[in-house]
Amino acid sequence: MSADSGNPGPVVWLTACSHGDEVGGVVIIQEIFKNIRRGKNLIKGAVFAFPLMNPIGFETASRHITLSKEDLNRSFPGNNDGSLGERIADIIFTTILKTNPRIVLDLHNDWIKSMPYALIDPDRDPKLSDVNRTSELFASTTGLLVVRDTEELHKSLCVCLHKHNIPALTLELGEPNIINEKNVEYGVRSIEKILLYLEMIKPVNEPFQYQIPEIYKGKILKYFAKPQSTTSGIIRFLVKPGDIVRKDQTLAKIYNTFGRLQKTLTALHDGIVLGHCDSCVAFPGMPVLAFGIE
Repeated sequence: MSADSGNPGPVVWLTACSHGDEVGGVVIIQEIFKNIRRGKNLIKGAVFAFPLMNPIGFETASRHITLSKEDLNRSFPGNNDGSLGERIADIIFTTILKTNPRIVLDLHNDWIKSMPYALIDPDRDPKLSDVNRTSELFASTTGLLVVRDTEELHKSLCVCLHKHNIPALTLELGEPNIINEKNVEYGVRSIEKILLYLEMIKPVNEPFQYQIPEIYKGKILKYFAKPQSTTSGIIRFLVKPGDIVRKDQTLAKIYNTFGRLQKTLTALHDGIVLGHCDSCVAFPGMPVLAFGIE
Protein backbone atom coordinates (compact mmCIF):
# COMPACT_ATOMS: atom_id res chain seq x y z
CA MET A 1 0.00 0.00 0.00
CA SER A 2 1.20 3.52 -0.65
CA ALA A 3 0.09 7.13 -0.59
CA ASP A 4 2.26 9.83 -2.16
CA SER A 5 1.53 13.50 -1.68
CA GLY A 6 3.41 14.43 -4.84
CA ASN A 7 5.48 16.85 -2.77
CA PRO A 8 8.98 16.31 -1.37
CA GLY A 9 9.08 15.15 2.22
CA PRO A 10 9.72 12.29 4.63
CA VAL A 11 8.95 8.65 3.92
CA VAL A 12 7.15 6.68 6.64
CA TRP A 13 6.72 2.90 6.57
CA LEU A 14 4.06 0.94 8.44
CA THR A 15 4.41 -2.83 8.81
CA ALA A 16 2.06 -5.33 10.43
CA CYS A 17 1.19 -8.98 10.93
CA SER A 18 4.68 -10.48 10.92
CA HIS A 19 2.99 -12.76 13.43
CA GLY A 20 -0.09 -14.17 11.73
CA ASP A 21 -2.34 -14.01 14.81
CA GLU A 22 -1.58 -10.31 15.41
CA VAL A 23 -4.25 -8.86 13.17
CA GLY A 24 -4.86 -5.47 14.78
CA GLY A 25 -2.10 -3.75 12.83
CA VAL A 26 -3.69 -4.73 9.52
CA VAL A 27 -6.84 -2.80 10.39
CA ILE A 28 -4.88 0.15 11.77
CA ILE A 29 -3.04 0.48 8.47
CA GLN A 30 -6.34 0.25 6.58
CA GLU A 31 -7.73 3.09 8.68
CA ILE A 32 -4.63 5.26 8.23
CA PHE A 33 -4.89 5.00 4.45
CA LYS A 34 -8.65 5.58 4.53
CA ASN A 35 -8.10 8.79 6.49
CA ILE A 36 -5.35 9.96 4.14
CA ARG A 37 -7.37 9.29 1.01
CA ARG A 38 -10.73 10.42 2.36
CA GLY A 39 -9.44 13.75 3.59
CA LYS A 40 -6.76 14.10 0.92
CA ASN A 41 -4.68 15.54 3.73
CA LEU A 42 -1.23 14.12 2.96
CA ILE A 43 0.53 17.38 2.21
CA LYS A 44 4.12 16.21 1.80
CA GLY A 45 6.15 13.04 1.65
CA ALA A 46 4.83 9.49 1.28
CA VAL A 47 3.46 6.68 3.43
CA PHE A 48 4.13 3.05 2.49
CA ALA A 49 2.89 -0.12 4.17
CA PHE A 50 3.20 -3.87 4.30
CA PRO A 51 -0.07 -4.58 6.16
CA LEU A 52 0.17 -8.38 5.93
CA MET A 53 3.76 -9.56 6.10
CA ASN A 54 2.90 -13.14 7.06
CA PRO A 55 -0.12 -14.16 4.96
CA ILE A 56 0.51 -17.87 5.52
CA GLY A 57 0.39 -17.46 9.31
CA PHE A 58 -2.59 -15.13 8.98
CA GLU A 59 -4.64 -17.73 7.11
CA THR A 60 -4.12 -20.23 9.93
CA ALA A 61 -4.19 -17.70 12.82
CA SER A 62 -0.65 -18.78 13.68
CA ARG A 63 2.18 -16.67 15.07
CA HIS A 64 4.66 -18.46 12.82
CA ILE A 65 4.92 -19.10 9.10
CA THR A 66 2.89 -22.28 9.17
CA LEU A 67 4.72 -24.16 6.42
CA SER A 68 8.22 -23.65 7.78
CA LYS A 69 7.49 -23.05 11.49
CA GLU A 70 9.63 -19.88 11.37
CA ASP A 71 9.09 -16.65 13.25
CA LEU A 72 9.23 -13.99 10.53
CA ASN A 73 10.31 -11.34 13.04
CA ARG A 74 13.38 -13.45 13.80
CA SER A 75 14.30 -13.83 10.11
CA PHE A 76 15.55 -10.33 9.16
CA PRO A 77 17.36 -8.92 7.27
CA GLY A 78 16.59 -12.01 5.24
CA ASN A 79 18.35 -13.98 2.56
CA ASN A 80 17.28 -14.24 -1.07
CA ASP A 81 18.62 -17.81 -1.18
CA GLY A 82 17.61 -18.82 2.33
CA SER A 83 14.60 -20.41 4.02
CA LEU A 84 11.01 -19.38 3.32
CA GLY A 85 11.04 -16.92 6.22
CA GLU A 86 14.38 -15.45 5.16
CA ARG A 87 13.17 -14.99 1.58
CA ILE A 88 10.01 -13.18 2.70
CA ALA A 89 12.09 -11.04 5.09
CA ASP A 90 14.55 -10.21 2.30
CA ILE A 91 11.79 -8.88 0.03
CA ILE A 92 10.33 -6.75 2.83
CA PHE A 93 13.68 -5.46 4.05
CA THR A 94 15.19 -4.57 0.68
CA THR A 95 11.97 -2.83 -0.40
CA ILE A 96 12.00 -0.66 2.73
CA LEU A 97 15.71 0.18 2.37
CA LYS A 98 15.24 1.45 -1.18
CA THR A 99 12.96 4.27 0.05
CA ASN A 100 15.32 5.62 2.77
CA PRO A 101 12.51 6.08 5.34
CA ARG A 102 12.56 8.61 8.13
CA ILE A 103 10.84 6.14 10.48
CA VAL A 104 9.47 2.58 10.34
CA LEU A 105 6.60 1.66 12.67
CA ASP A 106 6.18 -2.07 13.20
CA LEU A 107 2.71 -2.87 14.56
CA HIS A 108 2.24 -5.80 16.92
CA ASN A 109 -0.24 -7.19 19.42
CA ASP A 110 0.74 -8.25 22.91
CA TRP A 111 -0.97 -10.51 25.47
CA ILE A 112 -4.78 -10.64 25.59
CA LYS A 113 -4.76 -8.53 28.73
CA SER A 114 -2.30 -5.73 27.96
CA MET A 115 -2.11 -1.97 27.63
CA PRO A 116 -0.80 -0.20 24.51
CA TYR A 117 2.79 1.03 24.56
CA ALA A 118 5.66 2.03 22.28
CA LEU A 119 8.58 -0.40 22.51
CA ILE A 120 12.11 0.66 21.62
CA ASP A 121 15.16 -1.57 21.28
CA PRO A 122 18.00 -1.90 23.80
CA ASP A 123 20.57 0.90 23.63
CA ARG A 124 23.84 -0.99 24.05
CA ASP A 125 25.79 -0.30 20.86
CA PRO A 126 27.53 3.12 20.89
CA LYS A 127 27.68 3.05 17.08
CA LEU A 128 23.86 3.15 17.00
CA SER A 129 23.37 5.90 19.57
CA ASP A 130 22.13 8.47 17.03
CA VAL A 131 19.53 6.18 15.48
CA ASN A 132 18.45 5.03 18.95
CA ARG A 133 17.94 8.65 20.08
CA THR A 134 15.84 9.34 16.98
CA SER A 135 13.70 6.26 17.63
CA GLU A 136 13.21 7.41 21.22
CA LEU A 137 12.07 10.81 19.99
CA PHE A 138 9.50 9.26 17.68
CA ALA A 139 8.32 6.94 20.46
CA SER A 140 7.74 9.89 22.77
CA THR A 141 5.75 11.57 19.99
CA THR A 142 3.17 8.73 19.86
CA GLY A 143 1.41 9.76 23.07
CA LEU A 144 1.84 6.20 24.40
CA LEU A 145 3.85 4.90 27.34
CA VAL A 146 7.43 4.35 26.15
CA VAL A 147 9.20 1.13 27.17
CA ARG A 148 12.71 -0.02 26.31
CA ASP A 149 13.10 -3.71 25.59
CA THR A 150 15.74 -5.57 27.59
CA GLU A 151 16.05 -8.54 25.24
CA GLU A 152 18.21 -8.16 22.14
CA LEU A 153 16.40 -9.74 19.19
CA HIS A 154 19.22 -9.65 16.67
CA LYS A 155 17.06 -10.74 13.73
CA SER A 156 13.97 -8.62 14.37
CA LEU A 157 12.90 -6.04 11.80
CA CYS A 158 13.54 -3.05 14.05
CA VAL A 159 17.00 -4.16 15.20
CA CYS A 160 18.11 -4.83 11.61
CA LEU A 161 16.79 -1.45 10.48
CA HIS A 162 18.78 0.24 13.27
CA LYS A 163 21.92 -1.47 12.02
CA HIS A 164 21.25 0.27 8.68
CA ASN A 165 20.80 3.61 10.53
CA ILE A 166 17.05 3.68 9.95
CA PRO A 167 14.95 4.67 13.00
CA ALA A 168 12.30 2.11 13.90
CA LEU A 169 10.07 1.22 16.79
CA THR A 170 7.39 -1.29 17.71
CA LEU A 171 3.86 -0.35 18.71
CA GLU A 172 2.35 -3.00 20.99
CA LEU A 173 -1.40 -2.47 20.71
CA GLY A 174 -3.40 -4.87 22.83
CA GLU A 175 -4.53 -8.40 22.23
CA PRO A 176 -4.02 -10.70 19.21
CA ASN A 177 -6.60 -12.77 17.28
CA ILE A 178 -9.46 -10.25 17.40
CA ILE A 179 -9.98 -6.61 16.46
CA ASN A 180 -10.33 -4.43 19.53
CA GLU A 181 -11.67 -1.13 18.19
CA LYS A 182 -10.25 0.86 21.10
CA ASN A 183 -6.75 -0.43 20.37
CA VAL A 184 -7.27 0.32 16.67
CA GLU A 185 -8.08 3.89 17.66
CA TYR A 186 -4.94 4.11 19.83
CA GLY A 187 -2.84 2.85 16.94
CA VAL A 188 -4.34 5.22 14.39
CA ARG A 189 -4.07 8.23 16.66
CA SER A 190 -0.47 7.50 17.69
CA ILE A 191 0.61 7.11 14.05
CA GLU A 192 -1.21 10.30 13.12
CA LYS A 193 0.76 12.09 15.85
CA ILE A 194 4.01 11.04 14.16
CA LEU A 195 2.74 12.18 10.76
CA LEU A 196 1.74 15.50 12.32
CA TYR A 197 5.15 15.83 13.96
CA LEU A 198 6.72 15.37 10.52
CA GLU A 199 4.26 17.95 9.11
CA MET A 200 3.03 15.38 6.58
CA ILE A 201 -0.68 15.73 7.30
CA LYS A 202 -3.11 18.39 8.37
CA PRO A 203 -4.54 18.12 11.90
CA VAL A 204 -7.61 15.85 11.81
CA ASN A 205 -8.38 15.21 15.48
CA GLU A 206 -7.84 16.63 18.93
CA PRO A 207 -4.28 15.95 20.15
CA PHE A 208 -3.99 12.36 21.38
CA GLN A 209 -2.45 11.34 24.68
CA TYR A 210 -2.97 7.93 26.27
CA GLN A 211 -3.79 8.13 29.96
CA ILE A 212 -0.30 7.58 31.30
CA PRO A 213 0.10 7.87 35.09
CA GLU A 214 1.63 11.22 35.98
CA ILE A 215 4.75 9.68 37.55
CA TYR A 216 5.67 7.99 34.25
CA LYS A 217 4.92 10.78 31.80
CA GLY A 218 7.96 11.72 29.75
CA LYS A 219 9.96 8.73 31.02
CA ILE A 220 11.38 5.69 29.26
CA LEU A 221 10.69 2.58 31.32
CA LYS A 222 12.42 -0.79 31.10
CA TYR A 223 10.58 -3.97 30.13
CA PHE A 224 10.59 -6.46 33.00
CA ALA A 225 8.86 -9.87 33.03
CA LYS A 226 9.54 -11.25 36.50
CA PRO A 227 8.75 -12.88 38.85
CA GLN A 228 8.12 -16.02 36.81
CA SER A 229 6.09 -18.91 38.09
CA THR A 230 8.02 -21.54 40.03
CA THR A 231 5.16 -24.01 40.19
CA SER A 232 2.19 -25.39 38.26
CA GLY A 233 -1.37 -24.41 38.98
CA ILE A 234 -4.25 -22.06 38.28
CA ILE A 235 -3.37 -18.35 38.24
CA ARG A 236 -5.65 -15.80 39.91
CA PHE A 237 -4.51 -12.29 39.04
CA LEU A 238 -4.91 -9.48 41.56
CA VAL A 239 -3.71 -6.65 39.30
CA LYS A 240 -4.60 -5.60 35.77
CA PRO A 241 -2.83 -3.83 32.88
CA GLY A 242 -2.29 -0.15 33.61
CA ASP A 243 -2.16 -0.61 37.38
CA ILE A 244 0.72 0.96 39.30
CA VAL A 245 2.30 -1.55 41.66
CA ARG A 246 4.78 -1.18 44.49
CA LYS A 247 7.65 -3.46 45.44
CA ASP A 248 6.46 -6.48 47.48
CA GLN A 249 2.83 -5.91 46.49
CA THR A 250 0.89 -9.14 45.86
CA LEU A 251 0.31 -9.60 42.12
CA ALA A 252 -1.20 -13.05 41.71
CA LYS A 253 -1.76 -16.32 43.51
CA ILE A 254 -1.35 -19.80 42.08
CA TYR A 255 -3.54 -22.64 43.39
CA ASN A 256 -3.56 -26.34 42.68
CA THR A 257 -6.64 -28.17 41.39
CA PHE A 258 -7.96 -28.65 44.93
CA GLY A 259 -7.72 -24.96 45.84
CA ARG A 260 -4.57 -25.18 47.92
CA LEU A 261 -2.30 -22.14 47.58
CA GLN A 262 0.97 -23.09 45.85
CA LYS A 263 2.63 -19.71 45.31
CA THR A 264 2.05 -16.02 45.91
CA LEU A 265 3.75 -13.76 43.36
CA THR A 266 4.88 -10.35 44.59
CA ALA A 267 6.37 -7.37 42.77
CA LEU A 268 10.15 -7.17 42.66
CA HIS A 269 10.10 -3.45 41.77
CA ASP A 270 7.82 -0.45 41.65
CA GLY A 271 6.30 -0.20 38.18
CA ILE A 272 3.27 -0.30 35.92
CA VAL A 273 1.60 -3.49 34.72
CA LEU A 274 1.93 -3.79 30.93
CA GLY A 275 0.03 -7.05 30.72
CA HIS A 276 -0.45 -10.54 32.01
CA CYS A 277 -0.19 -13.91 30.30
CA ASP A 278 -2.99 -15.36 28.23
CA SER A 279 -3.12 -18.65 30.11
CA CYS A 280 -4.98 -19.38 33.34
CA VAL A 281 -2.54 -22.24 33.95
CA ALA A 282 0.99 -21.64 35.23
CA PHE A 283 4.07 -23.79 34.70
CA PRO A 284 7.53 -23.52 36.26
CA GLY A 285 9.65 -20.88 34.51
CA MET A 286 6.66 -19.32 32.77
CA PRO A 287 6.39 -15.49 32.54
CA VAL A 288 3.17 -14.44 34.28
CA LEU A 289 3.18 -10.64 34.11
CA ALA A 290 5.12 -7.90 32.34
CA PHE A 291 5.96 -4.49 33.74
CA GLY A 292 7.48 -1.18 32.87
CA ILE A 293 9.97 -0.21 35.58
CA GLU A 294 12.38 2.67 36.09
